[in-house]
Amino acid sequence: MTVRTPLDRRSRSAVLLAFVGLLLLAGCTADPVPRPGPDRPRWVPGPGTPWQWQLSGVLDPTAADAPVYDIDGFESTADDVARLHRDGRKVICYINAGSWEDFRPDAADYPAAVRGKSNGWPGERWLDIRRLAVLRPLLERRFDMCRDKGFDAVEPDLMDGYLNDTGFPLTAEHQLAFNRMLAHLAHERGMSVGLKNDLPQIPALVRDFDFAVNEECAQYGECALLTPFVKAGKAVFHVEYALSTDEFCAEARRLGLSSMRKRLELDAWRDPC
Repeated sequence: MTVRTPLDRRSRSAVLLAFVGLLLLAGCTADPVPRPGPDRPRWVPGPGTPWQWQLSGVLDPTAADAPVYDIDGFESTADDVARLHRDGRKVICYINAGSWEDFRPDAADYPAAVRGKSNGWPGERWLDIRRLAVLRPLLERRFDMCRDKGFDAVEPDLMDGYLNDTGFPLTAEHQLAFNRMLAHLAHERGMSVGLKNDLPQIPALVRDFDFAVNEECAQYGECALLTPFVKAGKAVFHVEYALSTDEFCAEARRLGLSSMRKRLELDAWRDPC
């Protein structure tokens, strides 16, 4: 028969402290849903990476055999992102950064003073990107949404207001400051970020961004302006709407672009190079 003797007070305290320490360690290391963070390496897609871009209609996760999906941050759910992740895909969060949209749930948070002229899309107006102190907290919440849903990256739209008639006297310097703020917001949340269009400022911004997203560079003879991203080992996700693939894919392949034809409504259909 084994005789069990009671532990003395110091021994009991030592055992208790060791047990609590193990619990704390388990609590700190057990994370069933890893979230992006500033201490995790950012995803940087390489040149030629195939992609799918769907911003309208019911998300079809099987429409494209592509390792990258770019989808609407507001309309998509964390479950949508998780489903694409289970299929081995990286997922980009589309948000509008340079214009106000009257149909978004945060529309009322944007003061009337920062809303400019229509950008040509129903319910949208250019923003006064000079007002960084006003816009930053609003955009921080949008970037938080992307992070919390598990997205790997962000595609901020309308990053070239200074090239348009916005109703504000925007300059190239204003745009550089705004675009770099967007890059910082993504990076401090552990997400990568794409430079949308804004071709004239690529040489100044290629180091700040992890990939590029471009519309219709072939139609306007501008695709060669995107080569700084390719030379830096970063993808250029490119679409054409009016041209057939026969008209732009040869050049796209030569330049190392990730190119496809899409319908303007950006539904699930695609015709990749």
